[in-house]
Amino acid sequence: MEGENMKIVVFEYIKKHITKISLPGLICAISIGVFGSSGDLIRIIDLEGPWRFSIGEREEWTKPGYNDSSWETVKVPSSWEDEGFYGYNGFASYRKKVTIPSNHKGKALYLVAGYIDDVDETYFNGRKIGTTGAFPPQFETAYNANRVYYIPEDYINFDGVNVITIIVYDIYQAGGIVSGDIGIYSDRFAIPLEINLQGTWNFSTGDDINRRNIVYDDSDWDKIFVPGKWEDQHYRDYDGFAWYRKTFVFSGNVTDTKFVLLLGKIDDIDEVYVNGVKVGSTGVISSDKRKMVISGIEWTALRGYYFSSELLKKNQKNTISVRVYDSGGSGGIYEGPVGIISQKNYIEFWKNNRNNKW
Repeated sequence: MEGENMKIVVFEYIKKHITKISLPGLICAISIGVFGSSGDLIRIIDLEGPWRFSIGEREEWTKPGYNDSSWETVKVPSSWEDEGFYGYNGFASYRKKVTIPSNHKGKALYLVAGYIDDVDETYFNGRKIGTTGAFPPQFETAYNANRVYYIPEDYINFDGVNVITIIVYDIYQAGGIVSGDIGIYSDRFAIPLEINLQGTWNFSTGDDINRRNIVYDDSDWDKIFVPGKWEDQHYRDYDGFAWYRKTFVFSGNVTDTKFVLLLGKIDDIDEVYVNGVKVGSTGVISSDKRKMVISGIEWTALRGYYFSSELLKKNQKNTISVRVYDSGGSGGIYEGPVGIISQKNYIEFWKNNRNNKW
């Protein structure tokens, strides 16, 4: 396993450090918010050290008010075998209390949980903020993935106690939160989104152009975290078509009439619809593979699509539909930022940050 792990890590390093190239139809193609390559994330709270730990998992253990005082204490990061749980394979749970000062309000905050062997579900104050790999019966390991999970601001109890819960499943050998720089991180160059769309989206493989429509019923679709590779979320080795859909309510309290929909980076090409209307694409995507156009660099581009506020319905549900085609390797909306910003604020952001090294 060690040799295979090294090959994967080296490949991901090379892939992330390829020079970014601009593409027609996009606002820009600059690397942004890439943890571990551009250094945009800065650790503001160190979470390495003692965590509460228990063999097994229960739903009530994810609740912030649960009393874990009788649990064991283990060091994080470290395999649970090195903490005395020799030979154990299966479910286990970690909990950690943290206080986040209110001077971090308005910033994009992330929990970096490091490398977890094999699978995790991670909760912040009882609300799921990420999952990587797949629990049994459809087990899929993700031991080689560095967990970086966005924490929505409305989940945070600033200046008070917050509880992080990480449920882990390990199938063999070392298990647990085994390595990494564990902590709460702030993104130095985060784009100030008016509507943050990172989090759970509806997701389905296959292709049907009717999925762009507002009235399309996606209630039986799977849930997937965005941003994140679909290979790390139950779809290992899947290549081909897939759709993402997200519904949100627009309050209408933004005075600008022009917006930018940011969808981070997508592997490989995409078409994007707001309430059924196409607002942008990268590459040429088609149900007829002979008409597909993929240059091989689209996955490096930051998606930013302009659209008019006339497409949004005030104080009602709005739907974003993203059609994706992946030709091989990693797939999906794999990196942020993901959300909506006014054109005015977007221009101002780049005016203030264009000289930064991304």
